[in-house]
Amino acid sequence: MKNILIINSGSSSLKFQLIQMPEEKVLASGLVERIGLQEAKLHFKTGKDTITEALPVKDHAVALKAITNLLMDSEKGIIKNVDDIAAIGHRVVHGGDNFSKTIVINKEVKTKIKDFFSLAPLHNPANLKGIEVAEELFPNAKQVAVFDTAFHRSIPRKAAQYAIPNNFFEKDHIQLYGFHGTSHKYVTEKAIGYLKNKHSKIISIHLGNGCSITAVKDGKSVDHSLGFAPVNGLIMGTRSGDIDQSVIFYLVNKLGYSIDEVSDILHKKSGMYGITGYSDLRDIEEQAAKGNKKCQLALDMNAYRIKKYIGAYAAAMNGVDALVFTAGIGENSDVIRSLVCSEMDFFGIKLDEGKNKERSKNMRSIQADDATVEILVIPTNEELEIAKQAYELDMQV
Repeated sequence: MKNILIINSGSSSLKFQLIQMPEEKVLASGLVERIGLQEAKLHFKTGKDTITEALPVKDHAVALKAITNLLMDSEKGIIKNVDDIAAIGHRVVHGGDNFSKTIVINKEVKTKIKDFFSLAPLHNPANLKGIEVAEELFPNAKQVAVFDTAFHRSIPRKAAQYAIPNNFFEKDHIQLYGFHGTSHKYVTEKAIGYLKNKHSKIISIHLGNGCSITAVKDGKSVDHSLGFAPVNGLIMGTRSGDIDQSVIFYLVNKLGYSIDEVSDILHKKSGMYGITGYSDLRDIEEQAAKGNKKCQLALDMNAYRIKKYIGAYAAAMNGVDALVFTAGIGENSDVIRSLVCSEMDFFGIKLDEGKNKERSKNMRSIQADDATVEILVIPTNEELEIAKQAYELDMQV
């Protein structure tokens, strides 16, 4: 019996769970959201207490220290000291070709994670910061990295290679890597269990501040919207998603932006934020309901992009048995689900609007009775998936 602390450092959030393994018993869980903003919130839950407090959180280090203090709090905490934690599992977004499996973190691993900062500038720096702060706060715990890219190593070369000279693929390893793999793996395994069909064709739609969509055939990822770095594909909170690459050349050569400025625009100033001035979908939906046309346009653009990928992946797999909506937006926004599933009758995708508007923290189906494609809302649990892998690795070493 071991306590595994799971740290999931997102671009603007830090989620955690303290899980007793192998029982898979969650002792504590929580989230610090809107990191970097004055109105950041900390949510902390144990079997006896639920705490929500607003506090200024300038970065992920402050967030993790606040969580650690609560875990060891004399009244509301769940552990006596840091040595009660056997291992810490970290979600790391980009592992490139270097890491396709869960690994114990050492100096070399941290160097490799840093090497991919330029490819995942909103994530790998936050992931590494989480590791460094955890090493400081939990010096005797085993630090373990679980990579988002690992699940997508099954994507075939015809889908992973870009149509540029071969040497860039073979020598420089420029290819589609894919992300959010831990989440897509978890929810598609749940969907396969629900469908009772290992040979199913599933489209997994992970919608949060970062967004991605994956074609999963027979339990394996066969195509994915994010590629070499987590900026293309679907429209995200601050990331552009797909654009014509000629726009980049135009911004540099005609409008005079530097390459670094263009990267900053595409990663931090685009997406829903670039269209509306808001990066949080809750704010955008609220404003759209009040008649804000830019916010309504952003919602329509977001859903339209998702619909195009659904069509593409249905073609790639020669069919689809189920759509899965997951992550913060996918699980909670009935507005986005409704927009995505509207006018999709050709595919057999029809939503029951009553079921769609129901609130639940459990897995549920929300398709109409005459739909031929299951529409599932499955709460992701990247933390549990990471805990399983960290525990298995800890038992092997």
